[in-house]
Amino acid sequence: MANPRKFFVGGNWKMNGDKASIDGILQCLNDGDLSANTEVVVSPPAIYLGYVKQNAKNNISVAAQNCYKVPKGAFTGEISPAMLKDVGIEWVILGHSERRHVFGETDDLIAQKVAHALSVGIKVIACIGEKLEEREAGHTEEVVFRQTKAIADAITDWTNVVVAYEPVWAIGTGKTATPQQAQDVHDSLRKWMSENISPAVATSTRIIYGGSVNAGNCRELAGQADVDGFLVGGASLKPEFVQIINARR
Repeated sequence: MANPRKFFVGGNWKMNGDKASIDGILQCLNDGDLSANTEVVVSPPAIYLGYVKQNAKNNISVAAQNCYKVPKGAFTGEISPAMLKDVGIEWVILGHSERRHVFGETDDLIAQKVAHALSVGIKVIACIGEKLEEREAGHTEEVVFRQTKAIADAITDWTNVVVAYEPVWAIGTGKTATPQQAQDVHDSLRKWMSENISPAVATSTRIIYGGSVNAGNCRELAGQADVDGFLVGGASLKPEFVQIINARR
């Protein structure tokens, strides 16, 4: 049976870029022959969200890299989903490992953020993943199930959620989970979702992989039954991002 889930590729630019380099990335994407069968989302730093939205073609959506759990208030430095919506942004990345491990965000806070973003109509790329010591101790499933359960306990509708499995040990390290390692976790996660949320949610929710994805490994990863796309870091700043978008063409 053909995979019912549309392939999804997100580019997380993290704290990188200026107008000149963003112009170069956008030219590459705007001129690129992007597969119509892939949903493409790029995520620039917050200060450039409007600029990218204005200059990207209509087949490229734009995501924020973070937002807070309430509409407005005395939260210096934060932005709200309502503000994202106001400037035409459709997506937000929440729970990225850097937010968890550099900035100390908890499963509970991330779940609250996801629920609030969805409640105002912002679609969410929700990140989960284990650290190296957790994988080596055999706790991968325990960690990703716990992180997913926190979100599942806070929301009822998964229509606008993409789950990004990003093993922390593979982010920015050049180490990539093998296609089989990625498939195993995605398969386990889908089974967990079927048993703990619903079979329908498990079948329809896209689970994408992130962690040192590049033009050299994307096709084999994309060929796995339960890998529905990628969340790409460093390579999304380079011309090879077009090849990754087209990994399943």
